[in-house]
Amino acid sequence: MTTESPVPVTRPTGTSRPRAALPALRARAGAAVRALDARTPAHRDRAIDGLRALALLSVPTGHWLLGGFTRDADGTLHNASPLTALGFLAPASWLLQMLGVFFLVGGHASVLSLRRSAAQGGSTARWLGGRLARLGRPVLGVTAVWAVLVPLLHGLGVSTATLRTGATLVIQPLWFVGIYAVVTALTPLCVAAARRTGVWSAAVLLVWVAAVDALRYGPFAAAVPSWWGLLNLLPGWLFGYQLGVCWAEGRLGRPAARVLLLGGAALFAALLLFFHYPASMVGVPGQDRVNSHPPSLLVLALAAAQSGAAVLLRDALARLLRRPALWAPVVMINLSAMTILCWHQTAMFAAAVPAALAGAVPGLTAVPDTLGWLAVRLAWLPVFAVLLVLIGAVTRRFEAPWTGVGGARRALAAVLAAAFAVFALGYA
Repeated sequence: MTTESPVPVTRPTGTSRPRAALPALRARAGAAVRALDARTPAHRDRAIDGLRALALLSVPTGHWLLGGFTRDADGTLHNASPLTALGFLAPASWLLQMLGVFFLVGGHASVLSLRRSAAQGGSTARWLGGRLARLGRPVLGVTAVWAVLVPLLHGLGVSTATLRTGATLVIQPLWFVGIYAVVTALTPLCVAAARRTGVWSAAVLLVWVAAVDALRYGPFAAAVPSWWGLLNLLPGWLFGYQLGVCWAEGRLGRPAARVLLLGGAALFAALLLFFHYPASMVGVPGQDRVNSHPPSLLVLALAAAQSGAAVLLRDALARLLRRPALWAPVVMINLSAMTILCWHQTAMFAAAVPAALAGAVPGLTAVPDTLGWLAVRLAWLPVFAVLLVLIGAVTRRFEAPWTGVGGARRALAAVLAAAFAVFALGYA
């Protein structure tokens, strides 16, 4: 019996290098993750950061899934929503609308931050100025940049109507920053109320919203002016924040959290089944009633249930986030919180504008009225995420203190931001 010599296999030059590089890259990534975990102070409440990251991610996910475009014959883009045709998807908004958790965590974090500032000899006014500056810098940055982009894109052939669509998308999440700034300014009063009456300080806000809703939606609705709902604007969003303050002050424990979870869920179901509140937590074109702008009692019911669940899951989440691989993305998301909030709509718009040149692109510029559109839109989400990361790599500097930026540049940024607001609101 004879045996043949094996035929030598010729490997393409360089194919072994990428394979050899992968373990090295994994090792570097692992080392970076472990270093990030090691640098985290022992007193850091990982569960609070994890809840904030979850609430933050729900904002772009919700806007990217429940927002869309329609394209005119001339290529102009208009905002649209799949909920107009696919109303049965409304329960998705119950999961994606996590502003109740965001305000809960915000109230908790503000109390701890104010406490640390006071321990270091800082005044309340100085603490508040620092918090408001952290909120304002990214907003000023995104609006100033868009003020420059509008004439530039128009010069490249993008229609004014399409640019207004984009401007609306940018403005859409920024209302939240204004409301959050106001409730943050009320932190000392919220702390005093929590110490005096505990969670009842939040219950009063819920009763207020219920009373306003009873007037604007009840038997006397025809006699109530249209602006009446604005009376819910501050109490409605302050509700979750006040719960967070109570939590930080030790006035919201597990028994109260169970009441919030079960009571909030029961109230939510009753409002949907017996009082005919809209099922969607976000605005749907064509509907005469909107839950979130201003917040209705349904929003507070959902916030109560979410807040109760968050308090009950805190310890389990803290244990989970002791794992460095899970903790690292939470840190990165929190470090880029305002960048995510301010620029995620721009990322979606950046994908849609060039796609509009190709016509009605499924899942992007085609009418969002079928389940097929939704399936394709899911495939677009990673594209939006990559664009957001690329945009954030440049714009995240707006979150940092503007050291070295003179008064003239700051004034210019303010003028540009004002000009963009005039354009976005349709006054120019």
